Amino acid sequence: MKEQIHLLARQFHEETVSIRRHLHMHPELSFQEVQTGKYVADRLKENGIEYKHGIAGNGLVALIKGKNPKKRVIALRGDMDALPIREANKVSYKSKNEGVMHACGHDVHTSSLLGTARILHQLRDRFEGTVMCIFQPGEEKLPGGASIMIEEGVLKNPHPASIFGQHVHPPLRAGMIGLKPGIYMASSDELYVTIKGRGGHGAMPQECIDPIVITAQVISTLQQIVSRYGDPGIPSVLTFGKINSTGGATNIIPNEVKLEGTFRTMNEKWRAEAHKRMKKIAESMVKNMGGACEFNILKGYPVLYNHEALTGRTKQWAVEFLGKDKVVDLPARMTSEDFAFFSQVMPACFYRLGTGNPEKGITSPIHTDTFDVDESALETGMGLMAWLAVKELEKNY
Repeated sequence: MKEQIHLLARQFHEETVSIRRHLHMHPELSFQEVQTGKYVADRLKENGIEYKHGIAGNGLVALIKGKNPKKRVIALRGDMDALPIREANKVSYKSKNEGVMHACGHDVHTSSLLGTARILHQLRDRFEGTVMCIFQPGEEKLPGGASIMIEEGVLKNPHPASIFGQHVHPPLRAGMIGLKPGIYMASSDELYVTIKGRGGHGAMPQECIDPIVITAQVISTLQQIVSRYGDPGIPSVLTFGKINSTGGATNIIPNEVKLEGTFRTMNEKWRAEAHKRMKKIAESMVKNMGGACEFNILKGYPVLYNHEALTGRTKQWAVEFLGKDKVVDLPARMTSEDFAFFSQVMPACFYRLGTGNPEKGITSPIHTDTFDVDESALETGMGLMAWLAVKELEKNY
């Protein structure tokens, strides 16, 4: 089976590259993946693969049924949305949608999963059970397409026992993968704060309630949430990345200041406690300084947990498929992913697919305007995911 999967991955590689380039040239923002969804549906249909379209808007679920399809069900996931970035790459497949770019590799995830579906469809008489291929919209935007798909019943009828996901990783060379069992990625929440004072002339601050001075105090004090209230053993980050005043100038104290930031951690209990402390401290401080505070927390993605046993099996099977030197351990990271919603309700494994190639100059990080991939990674991505699916279906628990 392993050799057949390798053979089919090589055979389908050129077409999968073409699919990836088409998707790269026609990126669509989160929850706007109308043409992407139709394109994926067309590719599934032309390969004779059963699918359902229209979940969470533009999402799809394809079913590859082997022999005895009800024996065991597992799921594979790939996301489809792009980012609001203007591409700077000078390539033939550069984005044709001005200001929108596949700068996080979701074109790779989608095309790779299509390749995996095609491989499994070819081999469906060689395994027992069913593989669900979940093509997910809206990973980059709250509330996250994964949460909506789950709410709409994507994990019911059939109900998968486990799920795999992969993500491009430029620091790893193409042909490699990396993974980490247990807590892998942080939760992520968005903070929107409005601090209201009373504006006036910059030369007469005694007649004003200066929201800029209050804001400076709030920002500084809230850093103690992590450094003095949080357990040092729990990774946490509080960052304010945007500050705007309403009506201020060099000699004008504004009426209000707006802040936007993010809070991330790797412990759900501490996450809830930190939310309460941030809001209470900010509102109390601002009130004591004569102002008013609106502190809104938009709860985002939860902690992503890689199931220990499943991730252990994934590593073992990846070594079997790729070779020991192609599989590495990775540290936890404070970025977030809505695949975490799947990991909260079922055994899940989310691993990194190497896409870098320094010799070809392919080193740019994700979320940059020069991001690209070594497309040989597509053969690794679709082949490995097919192998993991077959091996997981073989297990009896």
